[in-house]
Amino acid sequence: MRNKSCFKNVHLIDHPIIRVKLSRMRNKHTDSRDFKANLLELSQLMAYEVTKHIETMPFNIETPMGPTTGYKLKDKIVLVPILRAGLGMLDGFKNIIPSAPVGFIGLYRDEKTLRPVEYYCKMPNSIAGSHVLLIDPMLATGFSSANAIEIIKKYKPKSIVLVTLLAVKEGIATVNKQHPTIHIFTCAIDKQLNKNGYIVPGLGDAGDRIFGTK
Repeated sequence: MRNKSCFKNVHLIDHPIIRVKLSRMRNKHTDSRDFKANLLELSQLMAYEVTKHIETMPFNIETPMGPTTGYKLKDKIVLVPILRAGLGMLDGFKNIIPSAPVGFIGLYRDEKTLRPVEYYCKMPNSIAGSHVLLIDPMLATGFSSANAIEIIKKYKPKSIVLVTLLAVKEGIATVNKQHPTIHIFTCAIDKQLNKNGYIVPGLGDAGDRIFGTK
């Protein structure tokens, strides 16, 4: 995979299968069922790349043929989707990291100010000292992601990584400015935001397309 971007701490995950699945999701004729199916598969592919930085530690195990060295994660991984659209990526990551506990942050966007409003937050006790993967399909204005990162930092994790399908420079700049050490993984960097704060060309409202609410 090629992980290169002209933006600070941004890792662009470029892979033929990811490009194909993302194209299916962008298509306005793709229904909710196929949208969710492609998102599940794409999230699983992303999980491999996003967790490459996670350290492991050796331990002794016995195979049917004799002793050898096995490996386990050195630190816990906690998954934190931003409600509601982040839920669409959760199962894909859980399929790859089934032991990871899950926290939830509920934010909605004020349509006038485009600023996030927090309405829910629940974190597992194991979040302190863990690696947190913050997942949300879209990095648009960046306000929600930056706010969620600020919330998570209060729980003192070892690291936070933001994982998103699509991003634009405005959102990246917001996160870079407020949280300069946070790394961002994305599958594409789109052209711009429209006047309503949606990514163009994007894929529409991810939550509505996941749950069929429009």
